[in-house]
Amino acid sequence: MLHDIILIVVSLLVGGAIGFFLARKYMEKFLKKNPPINEQMIKAMMSGMGRTPSQKQVNQMMKQMNKYM
Repeated sequence: MLHDIILIVVSLLVGGAIGFFLARKYMEKFLKKNPPINEQMIKAMMSGMGRTPSQKQVNQMMKQMNKYM
């Protein structure tokens, strides 16, 4: 009886750990393929703040965004 309960708990923990790592890997791959922000979004954001961004500024912002991904 106790053996069965321990087996169920261990199976749930192992399954949860495997599911977590598979989901994490999938999300990393998805975000790399479909980044949440792109150059057009950065240009629109800076224009909305009243600035006209140069390509150098946009590239710097993209580099900073990619640094944290």
